[in-house]
Amino acid sequence: MTASEPLQDMIERTTQRVLRALGQYAAGYEPPPPPPSPPDVSQMSPETLAAMIDHTLLKPDATAQRITEFCQEGLDYRFGAVCVHPSWVEPCIHTLSGSPVRVTSVVGFPLGMTLPEVKQHEAKALIALGVAELDMVLNIGALKSGNFCLVWNDIHMVAEAVHQREALLKVILETGYLTDEEKVAACIIARTAGADFVKTATGLGPGGATEADIRLMRRTVGGALGVKAAGGIRTLDDAYRMILAGANRIGTSSGIRIIQEARRRAAAPGASAQR
Repeated sequence: MTASEPLQDMIERTTQRVLRALGQYAAGYEPPPPPPSPPDVSQMSPETLAAMIDHTLLKPDATAQRITEFCQEGLDYRFGAVCVHPSWVEPCIHTLSGSPVRVTSVVGFPLGMTLPEVKQHEAKALIALGVAELDMVLNIGALKSGNFCLVWNDIHMVAEAVHQREALLKVILETGYLTDEEKVAACIIARTAGADFVKTATGLGPGGATEADIRLMRRTVGGALGVKAAGGIRTLDDAYRMILAGANRIGTSSGIRIIQEARRRAAAPGASAQR
């Protein structure tokens, strides 16, 4: 985008470029419905906020004991989901069975550079174990090379596997590596390939979630997809800013701190959430 080019013009120009490159893969594409209005965070209860949080533990040195504690935190705080590495999915499914807390895992994490067939196999194995949602990293190098058909196929193969079991697919863009045009391109490809959400970052790459990126992603996908903010969200006000920018899911390892702060504010005399 040039300094003088309006944002919407850049989105439309990039969208058309991507659709031309995808050809038949983009058949039937229609402009997205308008984005939903963000909720009034001043009226949001801690319970409503907790249900929007993917409580995340993706540290490589997490132990079995820590995973057990982590699942209990998901139950105690009523998070929407817990997100763990594939090797920890089975014990999490066992612990959280029958509860409203979903189990989420990751595919092609954290670099996104495995083969589409490998990502699809990983997705099938995780879906068979019972995960409700998968967060996959797209092929960042292919996107930046302009190989949009490869990126589409990469996502589509995982989406097919995920949707066979009525699970959800979130596509991680790793926005810290991308220009604004590439972020728009990634959103359009993810949508046409069958994703349910677009997500900012792994938390392990450069940068994390920003309000500007969330606004751009929401403006690009409108109301057609969910938008997950992840990477560097550590405080209640961080979470509120992302929600007001257009996120409807928050991925964070600081969920307990965020909900504890939300509860303190809700309990304060004359309480209203601070924007």
